[in-house]
This record gives sequence, structure tokens and C-alpha cells, in this order.
Amino acid sequence: MDILQTPIVVNEIFYSLQGETTRTGFPSLFIRLAGCNLNCRWCDTAYARTGCTMTIATIKKKIQQYPLANHITITGGEPLIQQGTIALLNILCTHNYPLQLETNGSISLEKVPQPVHRIVDVKTPSSGEEKSFNFTNLQLLQPHDEIKFVIADEVDYNYAKEFIQKYCATICCVINFSPVALSMKPQTLAEYILRDRLPVRLNVQLHKMLWQQEPKDF
Repeated sequence: MDILQTPIVVNEIFYSLQGETTRTGFPSLFIRLAGCNLNCRWCDTAYARTGCTMTIATIKKKIQQYPLANHITITGGEPLIQQGTIALLNILCTHNYPLQLETNGSISLEKVPQPVHRIVDVKTPSSGEEKSFNFTNLQLLQPHDEIKFVIADEVDYNYAKEFIQKYCATICCVINFSPVALSMKPQTLAEYILRDRLPVRLNVQLHKMLWQQEPKDF
């Protein structure tokens, strides 16, 4: 089968500002793929479990409508549960698109192309999925990748702090601590980070400050 005819289930494609990670504030084209293998308690994209089937060729045509995007974000759901995702990433890499992949950390990054900027979650206790992390991913991280902990309370914070002290001492990529909206005040999390002198980045979600819900473009 022609790789461009590979089917992928897409929840939405939209153009907006990047709300998280070190690319916060830059225009991004978001391709949200459908489906997830986890069920986090505070998930804010539960609607992404369904979508419509598109080919890679169709997705490429959509991308060409947004030539001024700083980068493309492949997100979900969990993008890596779909077999076609790696093919999509490889195709986009051959066209030199700056790519960012948001993944929940439970699936191996081994087949993800090296140029892709990977944002890898480590689930905390409040998510109910704290045992889901694939530890082999720590060995696959590159300096341009990022780790993200979503933190709802002090238990989550202590979990994240102990995790990075135990497993991330030799990792040189950016580590993000992101407060759960309505559960952890950003100011409180900032004070914890400063108090404990952690080498992490406070990751406040810009898009939630600006908009309640992103529009669907297709």
C-alpha cells in the first residue's frame, strides 16, 4: 500500500498558539489523533477518544493550508497507539516540518524519528495511571526532548520530585511541572519548586488562560 494512503483516525486539526512546553506562545498546527490507552482522572481531552479516518495524503493537504506555523504538534489522546503515526511522522520529517510529539510515556519511543521534539509525560498518582510509565524511554530521550509531570496536589509534587532525583540525574532534557487547573495553584507549585531548588520548568497552560476550548477546523 502507498504510505500516503495509510489511514489514521484524527479527532481534530486546528491552528493555535502552543500552550505548553518550551515552545509556548508560538503558532502551532495541532493534529490531534483519536484514542488513548490510559484513563487519567483529570484528563482534559476525553473527547479525543473518537474521530474520523483520514489518509496521510489528506493530512498533508490540511497542513499546506497553514504555512506560517512555527511547528506542528502531533497530540492526542495517545498518538503512538495508532500504527500509522510513525509513518506520518516519517513523512513529515522528509518534508522538514518542525515536529513536536506529545505522548503519555507508556509506549516506547524507539521508532519515533530522531528529529521529532518529544514531550513525554510521567503520570503522577492523582491521574490513577502512575504505574504506566515505560522506563526504557528514559534511555531514548535526547537533549531537545522534554519530560512533563502534571501535578494536582502535594502528593503528586513529592512523587515527581522523588522521580527526578532517582531517575533523571543524568538526563539533560527540560523537565516540566504542570499544575492541574482548579486543583493546584500555579503560585503554590512555583513556591514548592523554589523552596526545593528543583531544576525544573513551571509549565503553566497558556491556552487555558486565553480560551476555554480550541475550535475544530475540519
